[in-house]
Amino acid sequence: MVKCEHLRYLEPQRGARPSRDLTFKFYDDGKLVILDNDTGNTLSPRELSGGSYDFYVRQRIRLIKRNLAEKILKHA
Repeated sequence: MVKCEHLRYLEPQRGARPSRDLTFKFYDDGKLVILDNDTGNTLSPRELSGGSYDFYVRQRIRLIKRNLAEKILKHA
């Protein structure tokens, strides 16, 4: 069974650029879904910029570290 972690990111509005309301779904098998909550469209990581991209990278690193720690414990 594949687990999924839902995280929401609210990007602050800066100047003329509208804020973004995004939901990130990180799956244990490495799959990622990024949903724009305002439009219902899905995004790819390449479409992210600024704070939303930083959020994505930090969460991906956190999940990779957790996955590695779990594998180390399992095979120790």
